[in-house]
Amino acid sequence: MLKKRDGRKELFVPEKIVVSAIKSGAPPDVARTIAQDIERMAKEGISTQEIKTKVLAMLKSKNPEWEKNWLVYDTAVKKRSG
Repeated sequence: MLKKRDGRKELFVPEKIVVSAIKSGAPPDVARTIAQDIERMAKEGISTQEIKTKVLAMLKSKNPEWEKNWLVYDTAVKKRSG
């Protein structure tokens, strides 16, 4: 279970990371690898913010443009920052 921004608990769904990473420009195989890595390191009660931070670091290490694309999407579409 992970902790959402509003405090709710939700099951960890790696596919959400895969979809978001692909939307950021990562190829499907890289997106799946990132999701699998996060799934292995995720602990009970991890926050969505912690997951996002880890995913962004992984995207940046592969291609800084993918990290930028994720952040632009979060800001423009989801109206989030940070």
